[in-house]
Amino acid sequence: MSILIRRELRGGFGATALPLPAFARNRTITDALGREVTIRPRPERVVVMFNYEEFTAIAGTAGWDRVVGMNRVVWEGWRPAIFSRYGAVIPALARMPDVGNTDEGSFSAEKVISLRPDLLMMPAWAWTAAETVRNQIAAAGIPVLVFDYNAQTLDRHIASTLAIGAAMGSEARAAALADRYRRNIDILDRVGRVAGATRPKIHLELGQGGMEVIGNSYSPATMWGRIFETLGVQNIAQGRVPGNFGPIAAEAVLASNPDYIYIGASSWLNRPKAVRTGHDVTPEEARRGLAPYATRPGWAGLAAIRHGELHAIEHGLCRTLFDDTAMLYIARRAWPGAFEGMDPVAALAEYHARFLPVPFSGTWMLSWRA
Repeated sequence: MSILIRRELRGGFGATALPLPAFARNRTITDALGREVTIRPRPERVVVMFNYEEFTAIAGTAGWDRVVGMNRVVWEGWRPAIFSRYGAVIPALARMPDVGNTDEGSFSAEKVISLRPDLLMMPAWAWTAAETVRNQIAAAGIPVLVFDYNAQTLDRHIASTLAIGAAMGSEARAAALADRYRRNIDILDRVGRVAGATRPKIHLELGQGGMEVIGNSYSPATMWGRIFETLGVQNIAQGRVPGNFGPIAAEAVLASNPDYIYIGASSWLNRPKAVRTGHDVTPEEARRGLAPYATRPGWAGLAAIRHGELHAIEHGLCRTLFDDTAMLYIARRAWPGAFEGMDPVAALAEYHARFLPVPFSGTWMLSWRA
C-alpha cells in the first residue's frame, strides 16, 4: 500500500467600479459559496482581503500587478515574518493601500470604493461579518467574489481555487493546484480511515500564551477540527467547545487522556512565551517553547507525554492550499507505517518550489523530542 500511495503523492506532497468598454463581454464565475459573480473580461483593479499565499500560488507574482488594495493586518500584522519575505519579491506590498479588517471594525465601503476596483475578493468569514459593508460595495457596482479556505472542506478549497484562477486568468495554475490538493486529500482520507480500527485521540491547542494559558481548541466544524474529521481521528474538543473554537477545561484534557497533543504555533510578535514556528525558526527554538507544556500539572501521566507525542505545528497551515502537508504529518503519527516513505516537510518544501516565490526554510512541524 505504501508504494502505491507514494507514487500517487509524487508531485503533490503552488468612486464606483471602472466602466467596461462597450465591446467587452462580461464573464460569470461561480464562487466558493455557489454565487454567480459577473466580472469584466480581465479585472485590472482588484482588492484582495485574505489568503494571500493562496492568491500568489494561483495568480503568480504577476497577479499582484493588478492588486490595488488589501487587508494588511491579517498578513502584515498576524504573520509579519512571512509578509516581509513576500515583500522582498513583491515590492508593491510595501505601499499597498489598506482596506481595513472586520475584526477591528476598520473595514469600510468608503475605503474599498475609493480605490475604484473592478473586483473585490474576500473570505467567507469577512463576507458574513460585514453584510452591510459588502452590500454597499455591491451597490456601487463592484462585483464581490467569495473564497473560503477556513471551512476546511475539499469542495470549498477546490471551488475557491478555481474561482480565483478564473478571475485572474490563471486557470492552468489553479487547475494544477486543485488537482494536487484533491489527489492528496483523497489518499489521506481513504487510507487514514482503513489504517486501523482504533481511532487515536488527539488534543490540539493554540500556543500563543505559553503553557500557563489554555489556548483555543477547535470543533469539528472548522479549521483543525475539520482536519481531524477528514483524517478520522478522535478530536477531544468535540462537544466541549462552544461554537467553532474555544479553550477546553484542563480537567477535560486529563480525563480524555489523548494519545497525541499538538500545540498550534507560529511566528507571532510580542508573545514571548508562544511556541514559535515559521521560516526563521530553528528546531531548537521551537522545542524550547514546546517543552514547558510537558510540565503542566497532570500532563506527565498523559499517554501523549509518556510516549513522546507532543508536537508543535504551524497554526497557519490549517487554512491553506498546502494544509495537506500538516494532515500528512498528523496521519503519519496516528497510523505508524501507513504513510511510510512520505515526508510532510519535504512535501511542503516542494509546494514552495513549484508554486510560491519564497524559498522554503525554517521549522513548521516537529516533536518536542529530537
